[in-house]
Amino acid sequence: MTNKMKSTAPVSSVGADGEQPIMKNHTEIIANETAKNNLQATKSPEKSGQGGGLQTVSMTELYDTVYPPRTPVVDGFLYGGTYLFVGAPKVGKSFFMGQLAYHVAMGLPLWNYPVRKGTVLYLALEDDYARLQRRLSVMFGVECADNLFFATQAKTLNEGLDGELEGFIKEHKDARLIIIDTLQKVREVGGDRYSYSSDYEIVTKLKSFSDKYGVCLLVVHHTRKLESEDSFDMISGTNGLLGAADGAFIMHKKSARTTRRSWILWGVTSPIKN
Repeated sequence: MTNKMKSTAPVSSVGADGEQPIMKNHTEIIANETAKNNLQATKSPEKSGQGGGLQTVSMTELYDTVYPPRTPVVDGFLYGGTYLFVGAPKVGKSFFMGQLAYHVAMGLPLWNYPVRKGTVLYLALEDDYARLQRRLSVMFGVECADNLFFATQAKTLNEGLDGELEGFIKEHKDARLIIIDTLQKVREVGGDRYSYSSDYEIVTKLKSFSDKYGVCLLVVHHTRKLESEDSFDMISGTNGLLGAADGAFIMHKKSARTTRRSWILWGVTSPIKN
């Protein structure tokens, strides 16, 4: 099940007071309809068919099993799991990541979406602390969030990034959102050629981590230079990136005929995907 959203926001302010009206093409998400939830399920599944080595679960056992729901970070917009956030260079991805991180850390609504407050880790791997300070002070002034943390250096996945993130989560039990800006910075060193399998593998590693600890991993990535009618075909790399992720958001900057500029955000999410 997918949910597509298109929204525009005037760039009159880059601070937390900016508001973005939302137009949803599809609002029917099974995971959000409590009337369809399996409320009578009370027990864990019993694996059957183990004699031949293949573990199976019958439909009856599946329906009788309680699975914890994915915890929303931003209700109706962003859930636990691994998501790609994709846009062209200098389109405003880092500004939006800063705004999202601040809203989650402070528990402030985002575009009228309720936000679940929690600790946020922002790996700003293309920045330094002085640049971060300038950007955040322009956006939010002097009002700080004590539970919003930044790092400008981190290991790659092959070098032990998951161990670093695990250590952070153990220190901050209420960690809800981790932003990795950008994907290229945590890839294998020297990997200039990427195949479907390597793209799928790297996002699968991130997804395994987010599923294990019940957090949201938002991974910033770039678009390819070639235009496409399908926004999601503009994700740089192979389809393995989107295929392994729980969802993706594509950020465009659109110039109107007037001097007003706006951002267009296309999103496809699968909050019930496991």
